[in-house]
Amino acid sequence: MNSSINIGGLDFKWDLEKGQFLFEEQDAVLFWISSAMKTFFDTIEEISGEEASNLVFETTGFRQGLVVGEYFAKLKNVSIIEATELITNTYASAGWGRAEINHIHLDLKKLTVELKDSWEHKINIAQRKTKGGNFLPAHYAGIFTGLFGANIWYKVVQHQLEGHTQSVIEYFPSDITITNNIHQLARKKETEQIIQLEALVEDKTRELKALVKQLSSPIIPVLEGIVVVPLIGKYDEERSEELCEKTLSNLPSHQAIYLVLDLTGLDNDLSEQTTSFISRIGSAANLTGTKTVLVGISPELSMQITQSEIDFSKFDCFQTLQHGILYALGQIGRQIF
Repeated sequence: MNSSINIGGLDFKWDLEKGQFLFEEQDAVLFWISSAMKTFFDTIEEISGEEASNLVFETTGFRQGLVVGEYFAKLKNVSIIEATELITNTYASAGWGRAEINHIHLDLKKLTVELKDSWEHKINIAQRKTKGGNFLPAHYAGIFTGLFGANIWYKVVQHQLEGHTQSVIEYFPSDITITNNIHQLARKKETEQIIQLEALVEDKTRELKALVKQLSSPIIPVLEGIVVVPLIGKYDEERSEELCEKTLSNLPSHQAIYLVLDLTGLDNDLSEQTTSFISRIGSAANLTGTKTVLVGISPELSMQITQSEIDFSKFDCFQTLQHGILYALGQIGRQIF
């Protein structure tokens, strides 16, 4: 079954056997605005997010408009003014709402468009939005870019959705392009991802530092009255102060008579910071009534200690941890059988 109708000089044809609808001899489709098209827009926004979906609608609108503008620009014996009239009538007949183009300055390539009851406005109402969309504003920017042969951009003066009788959009030459907007969004997304990764790294670093503090240089009560503190790696000022405070504050709870500092795990390149720290923690322990014994001193480490300006002769020193513990036991009148 074939049917056709002409409205306002525009042809509409249907071929039900083929399931085809022609608008001005071109394949076209019909969608319900407040249900099917709303679902289409809602789905894009749900998947892409608000910012990205706005750019998708803007880009799509502009590029579709550019096709229309370039088509009418190629028509012979049709001026830009006439083309704008043809376009607005065509769009009105296709259910795009009513558009009026005013204040056209051909030399400046500037103009104003008033849109009333557009399909995008109806979708926005169905979506319960408070701000109008940018598909149609960008679409007409694409149209005028094609007509003028120069990049045209837009500024929304007012949206009908805000309670006005119509939307008003100004158009003018601009360096703003869809391609630039896409790149800017991509760079913004990359920057946001980098910031998120940096924050994640910072969080993990804090967790790792906390774990290192818990695991490094633990206080080990090996026997009654004897505690061992193994020194591992390098000690900067912060780490030295933390271990000093941790050790001295825990000695009373262990009723430590002897503090055995095991230097086996120290970095072979002993810094002045580390030697000073060893002397300080040992001297501080002595002042609290806990005697300090140094163990795990390798020949290389002993050479570095003797070359330092700090006097370690006030501490009893042994090569191995076993020797140091046996010595401490003997001093407090105990032995291992």
